[in-house]
Amino acid sequence: MRVVIAGAGGGVGASLAYNLLLSPMECELVMVDARQNMVYSHLWDLEQVLEQTGPIPAHRVRPGSEADIEGADVLVITAAAPLTVNASRMVYLRDNAAILAPLLDGLPPGWPGTVILVTNPVDPLGTWAQRRTGLERTRLLGYTLNDSLRLRTGIGRVLGVAPGRVQAWMIGEHGDLAVPLWDHVTLDGGPVALDPVQRATVMEFVRGWYVRHVALDSRRSSTWTSGLGIARMVQACLEPEGDELWPASVMLRGEFGLDGVSLSVPVRLGGGGARGIEEWGLSDGERDALHDAGRFVREAAGGL
Repeated sequence: MRVVIAGAGGGVGASLAYNLLLSPMECELVMVDARQNMVYSHLWDLEQVLEQTGPIPAHRVRPGSEADIEGADVLVITAAAPLTVNASRMVYLRDNAAILAPLLDGLPPGWPGTVILVTNPVDPLGTWAQRRTGLERTRLLGYTLNDSLRLRTGIGRVLGVAPGRVQAWMIGEHGDLAVPLWDHVTLDGGPVALDPVQRATVMEFVRGWYVRHVALDSRRSSTWTSGLGIARMVQACLEPEGDELWPASVMLRGEFGLDGVSLSVPVRLGGGGARGIEEWGLSDGERDALHDAGRFVREAAGGL
């Protein structure tokens, strides 16, 4: 399998490459970035990762260019404008659309691969990208796992349990309009209910995470979380008989009463992309919040 990482010179792209090299999935990694010095900085480092992992699985990693996208099984786009101190990912919408345009326009007619879009704001850009490319919606997916991971972290803190024991889901927009699904929270596989005070505490943690992080002015995003999460998502998509359930931003065509907009929803991954969308039952409040997110994303994408 050939995985092309567009934006591999950045922290998220390099973290993704590292995690794929540690994965059991045999693949050729092609690192693409306008900053060739950063590509080689990471590449020369990753060569010694291969020395430690051995010949099985047979991984390869090399520098590349946009011309390599045509032969990709998966194109992961992490390329983005430099991070700044701000209050919303929406500030990057136009700059990042300009970065994505030549990458998307380089996809040849009938290209059979899958795009995993990481660049933010992922939902408006995914909506715009699907319209621009005409790719089958099951093969253009936005990475949104981090919202659900932060929800799980917040719930774990409130309940006083170790990481990994909570399962919880956020859907909607990757941002302030994300919708927590409280009825789908489990602890060690069993349902658990949070009272209103606990929910408020969790959401204070989740809603404030992005602003607190960018306020550090570290000029980096959630590098390690995203690198591992995207690597796992790539593997899930490429599993021939896979049926793994993930939150991912995908173009909706009537699901949840929405059409023509890309939002994060529960998606089954495998066989080269998304096998289908799990249209879970929502409360009236959750459905209204999801539709609010849809209107926001549609308007943002329409301005591009």
